[in-house]
Amino acid sequence: MPFHILTAHDVRAALPMPDAIESMRKAFGMLSSGQADVPPRTAIEMPKHDAVTLFMPAYLHSGNRLGAKIVSVFPNNINLELPRIHGIVILINAATGQPEALLEGTTLTAIRTGAASGLATDLLARRDASTVAIIGSGAQARTQLEAVCCVRQIKSAWVYSPNRAHAEQFAAEAASRKDTPVEIEIASSAHEAVSQADIICTATTSSTPVIGPGDVKPGAHVNGIGSYTPAMYEVDPELVKQMRVVVDQRQAALAEAGEVIACIQQGWLRENELIELGDIINGTRPGRIGGDQMTFFKSVGVAVQDVAAAQQALTTARQKKLGTAIELDKQ
Repeated sequence: MPFHILTAHDVRAALPMPDAIESMRKAFGMLSSGQADVPPRTAIEMPKHDAVTLFMPAYLHSGNRLGAKIVSVFPNNINLELPRIHGIVILINAATGQPEALLEGTTLTAIRTGAASGLATDLLARRDASTVAIIGSGAQARTQLEAVCCVRQIKSAWVYSPNRAHAEQFAAEAASRKDTPVEIEIASSAHEAVSQADIICTATTSSTPVIGPGDVKPGAHVNGIGSYTPAMYEVDPELVKQMRVVVDQRQAALAEAGEVIACIQQGWLRENELIELGDIINGTRPGRIGGDQMTFFKSVGVAVQDVAAAQQALTTARQKKLGTAIELDKQ
């Protein structure tokens, strides 16, 4: 069996955002209905470099899909003019154990993370939502905007970043795309960006809240995707306690979502009140209740996303003859 290698360029070509959103819909539905095996991620920390490498396997029963992502976060890479995050995803034939594909994982992660927020926005945001605020200006922020625009008719967008030059670059790039709104304003603060937004996406590496009580209007929906440890809060728990909280996976959120953990510790939220995205997809729990309700989707990322997105990309790549095929066992 040929082994396929997909570069970042190949992944982008093989995984358009609408397809990624639909792959997330199926993946989260399977996760919440017990049709996926997702062991806790294994982290190897490297204090010498202030870095961590994560190993994230998953098996999706439907379609017999098996794989794993390896992602490294090295914040000090900025001093070496290297990306802070590197990743790969490997797919394995679950019937034979043969390796099937290797995909560049950083691009795949940005797309599947954006797709999860796009799915959550489709399920939770008001149908008439038309204004979006993006907090952050990196690769994740770009796919957040792209995904939201796939599921709502977005007329205007605000972006805020502490680095105004990065925000200006983000706005210029986004305005040039046909699938994002032409009207993109650069905010002078996070509060200015989110105060009138119907949909808010926080995609930062901040350990302290970037939005809090009084920043968000009634009826708004927030996607929080940047923080991924118990000590990190992008959204102030004082705001979260006022919102309907939806997570990618209950187990993962209880272990890694700082905002959720803080609310539970304060007694503002009970574990059984956490709604999984798949619960809404499967119809076992309702999503938004009322037009003025604020909703919060907290994602720390789970491996079913990577395996589902990678499989979708591989299927399309084979159809379009993208990537490179080699024989691993060739003598």
